[in-house]
Amino acid sequence: MGISIWQLVIILLIVLLLFGAKRLRNVGGDLGSAIKGFKSAMKEEESKPEDTVRIDKGADVIEGEVATKTTTKEQDKV
Repeated sequence: MGISIWQLVIILLIVLLLFGAKRLRNVGGDLGSAIKGFKSAMKEEESKPEDTVRIDKGADVIEGEVATKTTTKEQDKV
């Protein structure tokens, strides 16, 4: 059994009477802002480089972020 359209309308009217149209509009705006902030934070996280390389050569340690991937043959040329 589901909720009919008339039951949803009655619930909407009760909520509107309890909170008022202005407060519901503010809640909707706050919810939209929160979703936008979450989406932009997710995009920033995806754009960050994830790989960090640490190469030990004797006493020297080289650390850095991976900009492009190279094969071992390309590394031997350098």
